[in-house]
Amino acid sequence: MNTFRLLPVFGLLGLLMACEQELPAIKIGTPAPAFTLDRLDGPSAHFPEDYRGKVVAIRFWADWCPFCRNEMTALEPVYRQYHDQGLVILAVNVMQAPETARKFVEQLGISYEVLLDRQGETLRRYQVMGLPMTFIVDRQGVTRARIVGESTSEVFAQAIEGLL
Repeated sequence: MNTFRLLPVFGLLGLLMACEQELPAIKIGTPAPAFTLDRLDGPSAHFPEDYRGKVVAIRFWADWCPFCRNEMTALEPVYRQYHDQGLVILAVNVMQAPETARKFVEQLGISYEVLLDRQGETLRRYQVMGLPMTFIVDRQGVTRARIVGESTSEVFAQAIEGLL
């Protein structure tokens, strides 16, 4: 195994452990934490303001994550099916250069929004302990589900269908 591929993982863990005591736990049934992040393409995104009345999946990823590629690809058809009913997916790239994120999503043909968490502030606020991780937020901005690890299109669709 290449030790250099593990460096981002160790850096992520160190960043999370350093801030662990300061953050309140995100509980299902409570409002999702607000954030402002740069979009990969376009102006900054302001959550929840820009997404009021939408069902939002906030998913954290990086190109070095071995499970993120399959999951991002699996979520694309679900997004296309439910987008007109109010589904938004915010794919939050964790601490990578915009060029790295752009290359990855272009290879996958992703059409949902890609945001850049350049310093890991949103990652810490959401207490992400591993990638991928997805939070499902209802139309009122309340956290309704958390999917830890790789999700299938079926699991993701089941998590959002009752909210649309």
